[in-house]
Amino acid sequence: MERKISVFLIRVVFILASSCDVSADVTIGYSPDNKAVSFKIENKFLNEPFIIEGDKTGAVFYETAGAKTYLVGEPLQKEKISNGFSGKWRDEAGRVVEVSIIPKDEQNYIIKFTAKPDDGIIKWGLSLKASEGEYFTGCIEKVVDGKQDLSWEPGIETGLDLTGQTVAMEVRPSLGIYAPFYVSSRGYGLFTEGTWPGFYDFCKTDETIVKVEFEGPWLEMTLYTGKPADVIKAHSLYTGPTILPPKWVFSCWRWRDEHRNLKEYYDGTKAQVPYCSQVVEDILMMEAYDIPCGVYWVDRPWAVGNFGYNDFEWDRDRLPNPEKMIKWLEGKNIKFLLWIAPWVQGKMAEEAVEKRYNLIGQRDKYFPDRVLIDFTNPEAKRWWQQTGVKKVLDVGVAGFKMDRSEEETSENKELFVYDGRSAREMRNDYPRQYVEAAYEICKKVRGDDFVCMPRATYTGSSRYGVFWGGDTYSGQWGLRCAIIQALRSAVMGYPIWGSDTAGYRETKYTRQSAAHWLAFSCFCPIFEVGPTDDRGFWNINDIYDAELIATWRLYAKIHNRLIDYSYSHAKIANETGMPIIRPLFMVYPEQRQAWNDWQSFLYGSDILVSPVWRDDAKQQTMYLPAGQKWVDAWNTKTVYKGGQKITVETSFHKIPIFIKKSSKIIEVFGDIQKLYEESLTIAKNKPDLSQLQKTVK
Repeated sequence: MERKISVFLIRVVFILASSCDVSADVTIGYSPDNKAVSFKIENKFLNEPFIIEGDKTGAVFYETAGAKTYLVGEPLQKEKISNGFSGKWRDEAGRVVEVSIIPKDEQNYIIKFTAKPDDGIIKWGLSLKASEGEYFTGCIEKVVDGKQDLSWEPGIETGLDLTGQTVAMEVRPSLGIYAPFYVSSRGYGLFTEGTWPGFYDFCKTDETIVKVEFEGPWLEMTLYTGKPADVIKAHSLYTGPTILPPKWVFSCWRWRDEHRNLKEYYDGTKAQVPYCSQVVEDILMMEAYDIPCGVYWVDRPWAVGNFGYNDFEWDRDRLPNPEKMIKWLEGKNIKFLLWIAPWVQGKMAEEAVEKRYNLIGQRDKYFPDRVLIDFTNPEAKRWWQQTGVKKVLDVGVAGFKMDRSEEETSENKELFVYDGRSAREMRNDYPRQYVEAAYEICKKVRGDDFVCMPRATYTGSSRYGVFWGGDTYSGQWGLRCAIIQALRSAVMGYPIWGSDTAGYRETKYTRQSAAHWLAFSCFCPIFEVGPTDDRGFWNINDIYDAELIATWRLYAKIHNRLIDYSYSHAKIANETGMPIIRPLFMVYPEQRQAWNDWQSFLYGSDILVSPVWRDDAKQQTMYLPAGQKWVDAWNTKTVYKGGQKITVETSFHKIPIFIKKSSKIIEVFGDIQKLYEESLTIAKNKPDLSQLQKTVK
């Protein structure tokens, strides 16, 4: 059933700010065919007007259980408000609908759709005019919405552009970075307030229309206008600012998915050390190869119980002497992190249920002994922080890999959490609540010397944590997905990001994809290597692989040399909203090739990389942006003029890396081909663990 609200043509012209010569033209009209209302915003920052304009049914609607009601006809009231516009309409049921478009500053607007009374309204929607060739990106970390395997399906051609796709704005595992925000090549970005689920149709149903729908009794949006960088920066600051973590976060990380305290190392040498033999093997081997390591984390299982996560109590068979092990690592300037989840098990689970600290409506048919915490309950959050998390922080744990917050929360509208929201409204916000709770107790115990790294996130999470790209599969198609994940995350306001280097699952693992992934991860803010099938690169598929080890050392060395550079750009992200990883279109929007070359990006202001993802690639064609001269980092005597496509040779260890000719960062790189040759010489000498372990105290 459809209802309509009856309009006439209104034209409102206003000056946005008296301090600047900027005018905007907000036009409100209706279709001569069906009286459907349309809105148009024009200003000097937009490439084309921003137009709310629908198909035959209309442009704006709200939905109740029995009907969609479209905004049509003549308003009851119209007025200027703070140099903006507000209009009111009455529907057939007597409901008064108000639409307001209010300038937030000289470039950005707040758009609101409300109704009185609003009881019974379950959704709002609007349609936006799209132009031919318009480009949209943002919203999700996945390459395509739906089952995450689709994002690395062999043969996929989708890049950063979402045109022709639909996106459900509901946080899902495990590539779980979401934001109700996208950027358009038309010169705008659109952000939806709140945490209700939503839906985008980017010209899939109708190639001339973007459809946006969000559940809830009201709809509020921020419209940003301007160049992509201006839009992205404004959004990042508005929903953040993003955290500035300690400098050690930008060093090299190592982990395995599941640690075992084996009696022998990978080569059969008897392990005679007081700590987990696999942790020791990693550290000693990396030291022998001179591969830098600043962070080491242990994933689940690490505690007692069948699932390895009961009561924040160490499994001392798997991880003997954990307190001394952490101090041993600290003596090597290596920070130690642990895996955690938003649920508890064991005696803590029993206590949580008894005190009603558990999240109502939890879905977990496989592990019913897990109890999610309701972080909207201050007492429950405090209990989780003090009884569980603080226990491991007190012995030197420097932060957490934060998993699983997007999996088991309810979507039931009839269930309500402690703060009064329905479980469905709260679901998208749960990952943010989780990382905020961890951040608070870490801050209290460790000051600024910690990091929280969740895999799932929603609006506001960047204030508290850095992020990693879920459980992306191995192989060339997984790497392709990871490159897009990095760029999308930067656009959405999550600039400090890394992926599981070489992929999370080893089912499609290849040496070449691992080498290419190491090169890509070098130019991500977080360079974490693992899980690599719970083995070191010295033992993948029972093969000692000197080339792969040398490639690891090469890129770990480069990444470490860039710590100050990375940290300085993280500070820029914190202060201005400009991300560290920058898609070419963000910096050079006037250059069409910058929109087309999705896999090349700037790392910070001066480094241009083009990750190679195909295993069989022997060369790479890429675009060098105009307005610069670009120095080949592999041969600094080779300089290219920007504004052209070039094709360069690649190899097992080599990807295209270019530096702005005007930048001094080239001096930090040094001779990287010589560095690789040196690394290969070192890697060919297999370390003797029987001697190395004698240094472990």
